[in-house]
Amino acid sequence: MKHLMTTLSGLALAGAMTTAGAAEITVGGKDYTEQLILSSMTEQYLDALGHDVTMRDGMGSTILRQAQENGQVDLYWEYTGTSLMVYNNISESLSREATYERVKELDAQKGIVWLSPSEANNTYALAMREEDVEERGIETLDDLADAVNDGEDLTLGLDAEFYARDDGWRPLQKAYDFKVQRSDIVRMDTGLIYSALRDGDVDVGMVYSTDGRVPAFDFQILEDNRGFFPAYALTPVVRQETLDATPELAEQMSILSELLDDDTISELNSRVDVERETIEDVAESFLQDNELL
Repeated sequence: MKHLMTTLSGLALAGAMTTAGAAEITVGGKDYTEQLILSSMTEQYLDALGHDVTMRDGMGSTILRQAQENGQVDLYWEYTGTSLMVYNNISESLSREATYERVKELDAQKGIVWLSPSEANNTYALAMREEDVEERGIETLDDLADAVNDGEDLTLGLDAEFYARDDGWRPLQKAYDFKVQRSDIVRMDTGLIYSALRDGDVDVGMVYSTDGRVPAFDFQILEDNRGFFPAYALTPVVRQETLDATPELAEQMSILSELLDDDTISELNSRVDVERETIEDVAESFLQDNELL
């Protein structure tokens, strides 16, 4: 019902804006399924509203952020926790709401505006195969730390970005007081981690909490029982200069934000990664289903 009401109000708003504020907008995106879906969805949606849209997706987080700060990207979907810890170097633990307000305030000083957040929270996580969780008795990150410290033989699959991030692997080990030997860590592309974990090539893998392959491959996310990871509320961010020139973007993007939550994002991701639909088709059908195309 919420989605229906949002869509109906969105239809009227989007229709009224179709020609009024058409502008040249460069939409950016990161280099994994969820972000590729979102950038395609945003491109198709804004194009239907009459904007002249250019897409620059498939970028790393830091490179994409720099591109926005430098004016090469106008709009993309970011995660509040990433801005808090990676771009603004804030390590304190904050609530979801406080994280949003803090990054909104800090990034405003850099000419970046955080628009309406969605209900989707795509946090980093470590996962294991469900049968291994039951067999080894590892359900939380504290359990994992204890197993490592007790010398249990575990191989971990991590991607390069998580391995190096300020909210990633090294500070996670510090927070949970354990140390995995480099020889027990396999660094690989994000997408390969899921198949490696499924096939038993690694015992623990870095995953995204809204990735559709987590339930599809019978993975269990290990509980972050010490609350290490901040909230990663999925939110459109736009350059202040772009928003000043096209103020209706705020309300146009809020229509999409209100349609996105964890279950919706997970389903969209699964359609690409598990059912093998194309990025563009999934994005287009989502917009059509919500009568935004």
